Amino acid sequence: MLLGASLVGVLLFSKLVLKLPWTQVGFSVLLLYLGSGGWRFVRIFIKTIRRDIFGGLVLLKVKAKLRRYLRERRTVPTLFASVVQRHPDKTALIFEGTDTHWTFRQLDDYSSSVANFLQARGLASGDVAALFMENRNEFVGLWLGMAKLGVEAALINTNLRRDALRHCLTTSRARALIFGSELAPAVCEIHGSLDPSLSLLCSGPWEASLVPTGTEHLDPLLDKAPKHLPARPDKGFTDKLFYIYTSGTTGLPKAAIVVHSRYYRMAALVYYGFRMRPDDIVYDCLPLYHSAGNIVGMGQCLLHGMTVVIRKKFSASRFWDDCIKYNCTIVQYIGELCRYLLNQPPREAETQHRVRMAIGNGLRQSIWTDFTSRFHIPQVAEFYGATECNCSLGNFDSQVGACGFNSRILSFVYPIRLVRVNEDTMELIRGPNGVCIPCQPGQPGQLVGRIIQQDPLRRFDGYLNQGSNNNKIAQDVFKKGDQAYLTGDVLVMDELGYLYFRDRTGDTFRWKGENVSTTEVEGTLSHLLDMADVAVYGVEVPGTEGRAGMAAVASPASSCDLEHFAQALEKELPLYARPIFLRFLPELHKTGTYKFQKTELRKEGFDLALVKDPVFYLDSRKGRYVPLDQEAYTRIQAGKEKL
Repeated sequence: MLLGASLVGVLLFSKLVLKLPWTQVGFSVLLLYLGSGGWRFVRIFIKTIRRDIFGGLVLLKVKAKLRRYLRERRTVPTLFASVVQRHPDKTALIFEGTDTHWTFRQLDDYSSSVANFLQARGLASGDVAALFMENRNEFVGLWLGMAKLGVEAALINTNLRRDALRHCLTTSRARALIFGSELAPAVCEIHGSLDPSLSLLCSGPWEASLVPTGTEHLDPLLDKAPKHLPARPDKGFTDKLFYIYTSGTTGLPKAAIVVHSRYYRMAALVYYGFRMRPDDIVYDCLPLYHSAGNIVGMGQCLLHGMTVVIRKKFSASRFWDDCIKYNCTIVQYIGELCRYLLNQPPREAETQHRVRMAIGNGLRQSIWTDFTSRFHIPQVAEFYGATECNCSLGNFDSQVGACGFNSRILSFVYPIRLVRVNEDTMELIRGPNGVCIPCQPGQPGQLVGRIIQQDPLRRFDGYLNQGSNNNKIAQDVFKKGDQAYLTGDVLVMDELGYLYFRDRTGDTFRWKGENVSTTEVEGTLSHLLDMADVAVYGVEVPGTEGRAGMAAVASPASSCDLEHFAQALEKELPLYARPIFLRFLPELHKTGTYKFQKTELRKEGFDLALVKDPVFYLDSRKGRYVPLDQEAYTRIQAGKEKL
């Protein structure tokens, strides 16, 4: 009887609320019932139906708003205008560095002056302006002002230097570069190779001798610019808003396209999914050039009227003091950040705050409970998503260790799936019919999302360079003739549909909160080592999040000037992408398709009991590579060596 009632409940919900065809609903439920066994279905149903219905309703709510704003040709600036109208004098932004408070009216006025200034300089809708600046209120006002004019902002990672920085500027076809004075040395390095027509504008403390020739001081120019709202550009909800650069899986940084609807979708899903409130105060210490800080965090200010506290950079020692000072109720994190906080000595401030929610990604199961219990945080809002992806996940009920879920009962509502994959090469495994094979509970697989361009929740906008999209799209995934987005990430699902993240083992891994492209690093190292074969992969280090970079080099160690090599790497790669470990061996084995075989290398890592080849590690105090002996290995294993 209970099973029958459960099935009837699912059928009614799916038909009346989700408005799905009876045939689709009935067939899916019948398959689940027959495939999983009667009482097992009842158990899964009882434990997950409330979660699944809530998630389905959140999707419906956001989808309805997306469709409405699509019809009305709304944009992020027009949605922000509604927020300003509701409470112009409420505090919108607080920059912790100078204790600067901006109201919504002040943010509106500043961004309008940016739009009017750029318009007077000849920029128009469809043009691109690059923004290269550390976190502060002006960062938000600058890209928002560009959006009011229809100018697309290229948000550049502040860690990038030389070739990577130059690449971002040239591929975006930016007509202007606005940079913070703190990054003037990086701009000076590449100034001679930039297009002479590129306008250079510097914001922040001004000293003419420290900026490239021809640079103008932006701040006084904006003070003189009109603050009225410029004429609305011909932009709609699916037009480009800005670009976020991601390492991706190959080559130099790639510009992921963020359209207005994507910005709204990402911010709204976490707002409704995690039950945020307009009176929440968000502590945002994540980089604003990434989607977590600038969309998930800042989006709550621009779209939902929350106050957001901006910190230039994360500080473990000041974190809880800031939260108390500004009455923060929500904090943002990445997994590494949580571990840094746990490594701090206990102090009174860590339990005197008003934080009720921590939102982010990468909080590992091993430290999840320690983090929530020590710092008295009731809710962990773990989510999964990438800037360009169409298959975001949310852990709406704080299931320890999970990055989200996929319903076992209403799976037809969520067009995402885990499919079987070769974890080493990330190649999809297909069945006799040519379609991908879904994973069963306990089987690791790649997360994919069905692409439906007409659906604002499922569209794929991809990258500015269309050629970069080919590696992210697969055919015949759910069924013949369809297309799906490939996340490149391996997850595993439990019996209740909760999904758990596994470190990347293909062409990327995470270190210091950033994605590292193995192919990009391999190309750089091979060039510096006179075209030697180099295989780069991530290895686990006790007490750290993600994986540290390790490079296996098919060359004798004696042939490499490691001191010069470390100096060259400092100029060519950002800090997070520089390999921590080097292993020199006679040769590297390749697959039949000429890819390096990394499985065994990854398993052996830097374990001196397994690796008999010469191994070196990057000594952060000396700034160079030194031999990894047993003493250093023991220090690293014990977490006493800073990497």
